[in-house]
Amino acid sequence: MLDGSDPILQVSDLKTVFATRDGDVHAVNGVTFSIQAGELLGVVGESGSGKSVTMMALMGLLPSPPAKIAGGSILYQGREVRGRSAKEMRRLRGGEIGFVFQDPMTSLNPVFTVGYQIVEPIRKHLGLSKRAARARAADLLDLVGIPDARRRLDDFPHQFSGGMRQRVMIAIALSCDPKVLIADEPTTALDVTIQAQILEIVRDLREKLGMGIIWITHDLGLVAGIADRVMVMYAGHVVEHGTVERIFRAPQHPYTRALLGTIPNLTGPRAERLASIEGQPPILMEEPRSCPFAPRCSHVFNRCRVENPSRRFVADGHDVACWWDFRTDEAYRGG
Repeated sequence: MLDGSDPILQVSDLKTVFATRDGDVHAVNGVTFSIQAGELLGVVGESGSGKSVTMMALMGLLPSPPAKIAGGSILYQGREVRGRSAKEMRRLRGGEIGFVFQDPMTSLNPVFTVGYQIVEPIRKHLGLSKRAARARAADLLDLVGIPDARRRLDDFPHQFSGGMRQRVMIAIALSCDPKVLIADEPTTALDVTIQAQILEIVRDLREKLGMGIIWITHDLGLVAGIADRVMVMYAGHVVEHGTVERIFRAPQHPYTRALLGTIPNLTGPRAERLASIEGQPPILMEEPRSCPFAPRCSHVFNRCRVENPSRRFVADGHDVACWWDFRTDEAYRGG
């Protein structure tokens, strides 16, 4: 285990493949992480890095077939999640782990009122009466900052703005007091003002409810402001993991450094051309035996092309999967 003690959720060596006509695509390759109560873990990486697939796999949300969990362990409060029945998984998803999807317009059912969509999981998982569940739904809308919450329970999703729909999704995810909240790029499609409001809501809820939060995003700048730890993913692997301070102050993987280099610098004396990461992520038709970032890496050497590095500790609370050692600026000599 690479993280702290007594995690709410602990994922070890998770592997997920998708069956295609051309063979299996290895989308998640040995992912290990954990989350504790009251902690926020930021998961970053470009599109196709495996962030969303990892979280949907552990929640049992991937269609099977074509998706299949090929290995690993998923422990929730010390109990294995893999192998549970469909009924048990529905109970876990609704009552213990909340999920906020990226696009609220496609996640909310357009033919049902917002109130109905919040009330139903409350009644199903908490066993409340319709009246009590509706009162709780109004409280939840108020909690996420929707004005005139009781009246708006009878509105349909199209009557809400994009930011308000995202707040509704958060309210649904929180409806049964989950211990863990997974947010899959919930602010990507929102303007910066609404994004800031959503982030403020998440901060407040984290303090009030003590949830563990997993926040999936492309935006390293956003992660810097809200996360305790950062997990950087590439080609279905965790290539670096550490505290926010360590990742931003002393990144140890070339991919993390490249991502940080793409953040605009607004404090310099003049505007600078944005950096980019040359090349494309690999199509994982087989599990990588060499470093998957090697074709795009400026520090690549022979070992990178023949051996895929495992995660190794570089400092307290900081580990990396790389054959280059930025502390000495030379090739890592360990195993």
